[in-house]
Amino acid sequence: MKIVVGQGSCGIAAGAGKVYEALENAIKEKNSSAKLTITGCIGMCYLEPIVDIYEDNGTLHRFVKVDASKAEALVDAAQSGDFSAVADIAITDDDKAFLDKQTRIALRHCGVINPEDIDDYIGDDGYQGLKKVVCEMTPEEVIEEIKVSGLAGRGGAGFPTWFKWNAARNSKGDKKYLICNADEGDPGAFMDRAVIEGDPHNLIEGMLIAAYAIGASEAVVYVRAEYPLAIKRLENAMEQARAKGYLGQNILGTGFSCDMRIKAGAGAFVCGEETALIESLEGQRGMPRLKPPFPAESGYWHKPSNINNVETFANVAWIIINGGSAFAAMGTPGSKGTKVFALTGKINRGGLVEIPMGKTLRDVIFDIGGGIRDGKEFKAVQMGGPSGGCIPASLLDTVIDYRELAATGAIMGSGGMVVMDESTCMVGMAKFFLDFTAKESCGKCVHCRLGTKRMLEILTRIVNGEGKQGDVELLEELCYSIKDGALCGLGQTAPNPVLTAIKYFRSEYEAHIEEKKCPSHECVSLLTYSIDADKCKGCTLCARKCPVGAISGELKSAHKIDPEACIKCGQCKSVCRFGAVDVD
Repeated sequence: MKIVVGQGSCGIAAGAGKVYEALENAIKEKNSSAKLTITGCIGMCYLEPIVDIYEDNGTLHRFVKVDASKAEALVDAAQSGDFSAVADIAITDDDKAFLDKQTRIALRHCGVINPEDIDDYIGDDGYQGLKKVVCEMTPEEVIEEIKVSGLAGRGGAGFPTWFKWNAARNSKGDKKYLICNADEGDPGAFMDRAVIEGDPHNLIEGMLIAAYAIGASEAVVYVRAEYPLAIKRLENAMEQARAKGYLGQNILGTGFSCDMRIKAGAGAFVCGEETALIESLEGQRGMPRLKPPFPAESGYWHKPSNINNVETFANVAWIIINGGSAFAAMGTPGSKGTKVFALTGKINRGGLVEIPMGKTLRDVIFDIGGGIRDGKEFKAVQMGGPSGGCIPASLLDTVIDYRELAATGAIMGSGGMVVMDESTCMVGMAKFFLDFTAKESCGKCVHCRLGTKRMLEILTRIVNGEGKQGDVELLEELCYSIKDGALCGLGQTAPNPVLTAIKYFRSEYEAHIEEKKCPSHECVSLLTYSIDADKCKGCTLCARKCPVGAISGELKSAHKIDPEACIKCGQCKSVCRFGAVDVD
């Protein structure tokens, strides 16, 4: 009998650490023979903490939203085989569908194996791909297999992986480098973090296969310093891999040598751009380089280098073991395999989702994600983070494919999928993402450094009720100037959230500017609070709760709000038991 506690960042934040300690104590007190262990995030972040109990025959019993008070009952159930006493925390059939409707390749071990135990990984075909490559295949054959698979970079650009590997392979140099971009900076994205925390050996194996293919003897993982658990587990995995002969000198006795280290980045969004990442690795300020030359020719320390992101490498070992054609059999003609998405926002089931390319946004948001919270209407989904764009409800049946998503004005990006409901102001949404990109601009090129700031100023005016005629047209003009003039891909895509919001929700911009109203009632400066005299019972609760004394009225008489004194904090509406407070 084995008891497994989910110990990804999401589980720990929800209290999984206390659950683990309580289970550990209960096992000792009851002298149970159950083995207690941990795993990473299985993707159902909305159900954490999660505890899995495996019977000796492999039967799985999953329990969700577990707290420490359930520890003794869970241990008793594991010992007796009678789980009726903990049926109230057993996963429902609806929630099981969250995983059942996915196809997991990059995430195949996450939430299943112990990420801190290399033997768990080896027991599930771990390092078999590396063994096959270094013992049976030439570097050219490895690149050909990746070409057959159709694997494209999962970091955002969707560039053919084999082409980058081949370019680095054919570049002349006395030393070559392999770099993993784990600088995951998009708001709402956490795919790379979950893979490293839950399956670090899969990343190491994929990188070693790539290093063998391009002829690299040194590999670096550039990971955000804000991911301490991921860094800790990856460091542990590297030590274990070295001890087993999978990493370092003369790997598996084949003569192939490649060591690996971690570089903790300082959290600059621009370092997600590969040349800015290289500058940071070299100890410089993270700022993009002019291209060409491309990193495959002159990268880290001006040596031939290859850069892919975590999810790209997480697919590699599976492709080598199962064949490139098996990967290519999934997806669409132009977008092969699966893609991992971080599903967040106004969604019932938030977490990690991995699906074959070719599914629709509706499949992910409603079939897997369970639709919109609180029964509200779906309004839009932001794809690709600050570099992406919003896709409206009218395009909910858009196929998840690089070309199809690009046609909407959004991009696949690294996989962030932020769902918005009817209460989301699209002008405010555009302002949020532009505020992020303006602050994260490295400042190297004028178009990005000043252009995003000017756009942010205009959007701020609009949401504050100070917008004027011509602002929308000026925003569009600035957007296209920045796209044409910015030095790097991050600057060139920064206008996307604004452009798509104008394209699909122009009426909201016009309402803000012409009517000084926010249709979604989200922009505080444009709200007006009033009390319906017919509904008000004169209980005085709203007046007592108002922090600035803007509400007046006698007991049992209708009250009034002074619009000049009102700071629009919403306290009156939240405490009114009669629905008498109106917001316009």
